[in-house]
Order: sequence, then structure tokens, then C-alpha cells
Amino acid sequence: MQNVIGVLRIAGAARISRIAMLSSLMATLMLGAGCSGNSKEDQEAEPVAATMVKVQNQAFLDMTIYVYRSSQRVRLGVANGNSTSRFVIPPNLIFGSTPLRFQADPIGRNRQPVSQEITVSPGDEVVLTIPPTA
Repeated sequence: MQNVIGVLRIAGAARISRIAMLSSLMATLMLGAGCSGNSKEDQEAEPVAATMVKVQNQAFLDMTIYVYRSSQRVRLGVANGNSTSRFVIPPNLIFGSTPLRFQADPIGRNRQPVSQEITVSPGDEVVLTIPPTA
């Protein structure tokens, strides 16, 4: 009778170790599946060109350029006087066709002209012209 009980204990320990081994194997497989990316989908997706604003500053003053989406204002950079500058519109501001406005804040003056609202899509290039009298 003692031999049978000993065999049952060994069989029970073997069953527990198999369950532990299967559990750790399943956890490893799930962890590996969760960490792997969908490379086929990543390869097929076309990269979206950056959405740009080209500022033709014909005024002599440098201008700080801002973009507005609703009430959110984001600084793009400084357009030097009497020159052309390009700025990337942050991708988090563009969701499909998005209405945007632009502001040119002259450094050293109080006047801050704001453009009319225009619809911009990802990959577009907006041309903003600042006249010499701004």
C-alpha cells in the first residue's frame, strides 16, 4: 500500500510540473505575441509627407509664426524679415481635412495679423505671404 501512495505522489508531482511548464510556455508565447509588431502592415503603409507652411515674409521685421486649430495655438518658429521660411505643421494638429488659421506676430510691434481659416489635409503645403507693410 505504501508503494501505491508513493507512486500517486510522484504522478501528482509530475502533473503539477507539467501544468507549471505549460503555464510558463503559454505566458512566454503570449508575451512574445504581444511584443511583436505587425511588420506586414507597417511595410504596406505609405509614409505620409509632412504638412508644411511656406512663409514668404516680404516685411523687414522678423515674425513669429503660429498655427491655430480651434482655440489651440502652437508656435511654429520665426520667419526672418525679407526671406522665405518653411515650417512643419505638427502631425497631431492634422486629422484628415482640418480647418487651421495662421498668425504672424511681428517681433517689436503690437500688430498681430491672423489669416482666414483654411482647410488643410496631411501632406499639403500652405503658402503664407506677409506683405511689406505688415
